Amino acid sequence: MITSRLTVASLAAMLALTACTGNDGSGSLTEAGSSSQASQQSEASQPPAQTAPAGMTPEAYQADLDTAGKPVGAALSAIAKARTFKSLDQRLQQAQDAVDGAVDRLGDLQAPAETVAEHAGYVEALRSMDDELVTLHDAISDQSLCTSSAVLARLGRSDEFTGLKEAGAALADKGDYGSAAIGLKPPKERSRRLSSGTVLTSRIRGGRGSLTVKNGGSQDGVVTLLKGKQKAVSVYVRKKSSAKVSNIKDGSYRVYFTTGVDYDRTARAFTRNCTFQRFDDSLPFRTTYTATQIRWSVWTITLNRVKGGNARSSAVNPDDFPT
Repeated sequence: MITSRLTVASLAAMLALTACTGNDGSGSLTEAGSSSQASQQSEASQPPAQTAPAGMTPEAYQADLDTAGKPVGAALSAIAKARTFKSLDQRLQQAQDAVDGAVDRLGDLQAPAETVAEHAGYVEALRSMDDELVTLHDAISDQSLCTSSAVLARLGRSDEFTGLKEAGAALADKGDYGSAAIGLKPPKERSRRLSSGTVLTSRIRGGRGSLTVKNGGSQDGVVTLLKGKQKAVSVYVRKKSSAKVSNIKDGSYRVYFTTGVDYDRTARAFTRNCTFQRFDDSLPFRTTYTATQIRWSVWTITLNRVKGGNARSSAVNPDDFPT
């Protein structure tokens, strides 16, 4: 582009020179001709003036911000609706997709001049939130976080969430940009416990059998007996403690147990550091009557590994655990 202009300028200078030579008649350069050539060459050498690209209009920027920002807030709030590990994983992935989409859409926008700094801060906060969601995803996979409330509580404690809320609020204050604001209010992290022996479920009772549960582990636990597909009884057992369940009806029961931290009675689950297991063998409860006596089954199980123990257990998919 510059080469083309120089060529035209040079031609103009040559034409000016020819005209001046012809007027003088002597074949020598006049002072006026020399001055004209230098002036035109100097003007041709100047680069064209560059103007800064104009930012988007506030209306156009708001439209893009609505398209990108609203799904982020909605996806983060929707995490609370997850009720299983699978759905929790899916909700987190949807939130991550929403954040990624917002970064892609907003990252290269030329924001209105009065919001340039706030726009840049908001985009950077979105990128940081994406990293935090990956961390939360990993925490679900290793079962250090087990419920939606635990995920949101951990999210609420993070610098990334605080940064996104502050960046969104700062951008919203610059105009009609409320879609950048994050309305989610995460719950506080808690450590709820029940008393040992608290019966959580009691549907098949009225027999003579009994079960004693010993928990020598480092976390509280809940033991659940299943008869067929029906949950018969569940009991809470604190760590380093034991509990007894009586009046168990005759039948064969599968024994499941979960351990963890912070028992959410509404969700019927530990919210953090959870494990899910099942004893490989069933427990038979029988009552025998003779002419002189009545005999019934009395069982004792231990949730932690003990020397000489004769009961094996296996891990269970969290979503297959009876709740």
